Amino acid sequence: MRHPLLSALIPALRRLRRDDRGLALIEFAFSLPVLLILCMCGLEAANLALAHLRISQIAMLVADNASRVRTSIDEADVNEIMIGANQSTQSLALQANGRIFLSDLEPNGLAAPNEGQFIRWQRCWGNGAFTSSYGVAGNGQTNASMKDGMGPGTTAATKVKAMSGTAVMFVEVAYRYQPIVSNAIFGPKVIRYTSAFNVRERTDQAIKNAGNLAAANTARCT
Repeated sequence: MRHPLLSALIPALRRLRRDDRGLALIEFAFSLPVLLILCMCGLEAANLALAHLRISQIAMLVADNASRVRTSIDEADVNEIMIGANQSTQSLALQANGRIFLSDLEPNGLAAPNEGQFIRWQRCWGNGAFTSSYGVAGNGQTNASMKDGMGPGTTAATKVKAMSGTAVMFVEVAYRYQPIVSNAIFGPKVIRYTSAFNVRERTDQAIKNAGNLAAANTARCT
């Protein structure tokens, strides 16, 4: 003969076995961490893709604006170009985490075997701890060390050269990616993009300083 307590407990256990109330909440609790991870990864991936797009656009913007300056180019012109770049990238904090290198590339005017390209001047903007991947002012001026021009790769096909009597505004932008979630998702990343535009109507390529700006008020690289 079953104990009265056991007799009352068995029906209760049977009802509990058939009771599925709260099942959806339990399943959601198990799946929530996975959903959160997927959402964070998707958000970080979108932000990284957007950062790549914006850095590439900044490189193009700076090169294009520098190439449009007519007659001659001044330190004040360069400052305005860099200020424009800053205004268009405030959400990236490019000034604190990146660096823009603007280089004037021209033929060095020498005969073979020293014929090639040289960087007449270079200006930099941003506090990022980066150096140019393609050279500094004065490179190639007295030799053929830059005979193929500037750009990625090791062959002339991947580089940019200036034609005789003109110049190319070559821009490199380096940026240390700032995640919105965590660097643990994709790891620390440095984004680099380059762009180059031939100068439009400028015949005097030497950089001027008509306003006598102090070196600290210019975009000099040192």
